[in-house]
Amino acid sequence: MDTTGIAHALIDWFGRSARKLPWRAPETSAWAILVSEFMLQQTQVERVLPRWTAWLERWPQPSALAADPPGEAVRAWDRLGYPRRALWLHRAAVEIAEQHSDQVPSDVNQLLALTGVGPYTARAVATFAFGERHPVVDTNTRRVIARVVHGRAAAGMPAARDLDDMAQLLPEEPAAAAVFNAAAMELGAIVCTARAPRCDECPLAAWCEWRGTGYPDNAPEKRPKQAKFEGSDRQARGRVLALLRSAHGAVTRAEAAAAARAGMSPAALAANPGQAERAVESLLRDTLVIAEGERLRLP
Repeated sequence: MDTTGIAHALIDWFGRSARKLPWRAPETSAWAILVSEFMLQQTQVERVLPRWTAWLERWPQPSALAADPPGEAVRAWDRLGYPRRALWLHRAAVEIAEQHSDQVPSDVNQLLALTGVGPYTARAVATFAFGERHPVVDTNTRRVIARVVHGRAAAGMPAARDLDDMAQLLPEEPAAAAVFNAAAMELGAIVCTARAPRCDECPLAAWCEWRGTGYPDNAPEKRPKQAKFEGSDRQARGRVLALLRSAHGAVTRAEAAAAARAGMSPAALAANPGQAERAVESLLRDTLVIAEGERLRLP
């Protein structure tokens, strides 16, 4: 495969067509990039943008966040979803402030040692914040590789091979490799999409194996779909957290349980009678909520 041609075409397209996202600006700090990576996990860009901006205005350095209670991070997270990420980011901020002189480390192993930072996030920060050469593979990148390189309609489950595939496509020069990583993600996000790919606009159409073989319906078996949010324990947890974010202090367990049940139909309440209490207990286990006797508060 003509990896040089692919790299040139994709990088050129990215320069012309990429969305102007603030964390891509050259002056963006490593801390701001780390915050963006935490927030963007399983969350749409449009939802992240206002939260990211407000977060960095309030906490421009890790030490600023570390100086506040973790509950303030949960409060500021608002409705981004998966609020444990807020706690993990707060803990990572404490670790950066105390162990790395308030500077996000560039070394992948040191990044991996931070709370909430997995292999993808560590490579992404090392690449986008520090210009190191690493393969960075998200869901969008995996779909691009599946179609262009392997001629498959979809990527299937993540595998170690994904990193090897991306490493083979990366330009040798680290700065170009960083741009290529971002460009592959962007292509999957706005052109090579899962349901309605715009192949006529794709800069890699000439190299795409899936296109070249007539767009076969050969997607691997899909992973099970996540349960519906409506009526779920996740929704009940979110209602309790919304109550606590808006409260000026602690609330009673009864008030928290009532919030978890808010909006549920009588049929739903009858079908799932223990959901409210289960939601409260799971928040306590995750330390997203602290108990003080019969009252609950953010940590």
